[in-house]
Amino acid sequence: MSETTTMQAGLPASNPGTGATKKVFVKTYGCQMNVYDSQRMADALAADGYAATEVMEEADLVLLNTCHIREKAAEKVYSELGRIRKLKAERASLGRDTVIGVAGCVAQAEGEEIVRRAPVVDIVIGPQTYHRLPDAVRKARDGGKVVETDYAIEDKFERLPAPRRAELRRRGVTAFLTVQEGCDKFCTFCVVPYTRGSEVSRPVAQIVREAEQLAAAGVREITLLGQNVNAWHGEGPDGRQWGLGELLFRLAEIAGIGRLRYTTSHPRDMDDALIAAHRDLDRLMPYLHLPVQAGSDRILKAMNRRHTADDYLRLIDRIRAARPDIALSGDFIVGFPGETDADFEATMQIVRDVTFVQAFSFKYSPRPGTPGADMDAQVDESVKDERLQRLQALLARQQREFADALVGRKTDVLIEKPGRSPGQWVGRSPWLMPVILDEKAGEIGDIVDVRINRAAANSLFAQAV
Repeated sequence: MSETTTMQAGLPASNPGTGATKKVFVKTYGCQMNVYDSQRMADALAADGYAATEVMEEADLVLLNTCHIREKAAEKVYSELGRIRKLKAERASLGRDTVIGVAGCVAQAEGEEIVRRAPVVDIVIGPQTYHRLPDAVRKARDGGKVVETDYAIEDKFERLPAPRRAELRRRGVTAFLTVQEGCDKFCTFCVVPYTRGSEVSRPVAQIVREAEQLAAAGVREITLLGQNVNAWHGEGPDGRQWGLGELLFRLAEIAGIGRLRYTTSHPRDMDDALIAAHRDLDRLMPYLHLPVQAGSDRILKAMNRRHTADDYLRLIDRIRAARPDIALSGDFIVGFPGETDADFEATMQIVRDVTFVQAFSFKYSPRPGTPGADMDAQVDESVKDERLQRLQALLARQQREFADALVGRKTDVLIEKPGRSPGQWVGRSPWLMPVILDEKAGEIGDIVDVRINRAAANSLFAQAV
């Protein structure tokens, strides 16, 4: 999944019915699923009386929810822990205890090594064991060190408490909902199979129940999450395995849910039923994140992607035949071991052939423990830099051309939050682009018809019609 900006997870501001409230600071790195996981950790901690703080210095519990995708991810965590160690010592001098936890994919990958290298850490907890977090915190407060990194994803979703409706309302009118975790593809550049485990799908009943809770709290748009979300095949109420296309139709029946999305997908798992959902289901937004990673068949084979450039192009043709207005997003890695100028040009060509409205592009960086890290012919950093700049310039031009082509077009927008200026709303277009419009257009949570009258670098401006 694609990297997002570091953020603090939203936790309840108070816990009615308890005494003195403890405070927790959560710092979230990485993908949308980490954001979702931080929220679920917040829900688990709320029952134990923890309320949010955005000030680390006043927190009784500090959690780093980590990502292992980017280069030197573990070292960045250890650097952060060095700063936290000083904070913990300062609080201890004032008689205030602080529990320090490392969660997420770095926790899963490093395990007990984190406690060895950074004794300030009290808790190491992997992505599949967040339901055990309150118990781990209690053990840590009693002086123990807790390392929880086994795979227990089935327990995770069953045993995590449901968030309070007021907390869901506070989080807004859009929401993530994890339906699948793990990956069985074993791309040679990727650590996900080693940190998130094999593919596991939640059953339909669990997903529907959570979606209904979100709808009851005012959520209008749900994004289904998975490391390989279109590989989801969950047990349905009829006892058979459902596919993602069928699940989307079921979720569209829930009153109040006006929009559906899903991410991140693998080209090999785009089946006929899912493509048909893009054709037939109005609530499924015309936006698809479908990573190709490279345009060279030789590099795709070295990456173990198990598809060719032509396979990808033919798939795009089928998807666009089903939904002509669909906007495509992708992931690209430049400088994979052995990549030549011709290989890189093939990537540039597939970008020209497809046209992307958004993309995440990165220089290849070796992930310890993955096959790519041991490959010969590692590409020089200066070559990676030059190629990445060229690729990003092409992608930026395509993004701007798409936005410019929307000017004058009528569409619908989900009003999401106040804008930066008085009298403005920020909405979300079907193609995931932010839209600035006058507050007279409606209220937060409304889906309103607008006409796009201007396109800026990263947003659209619209007027209600």
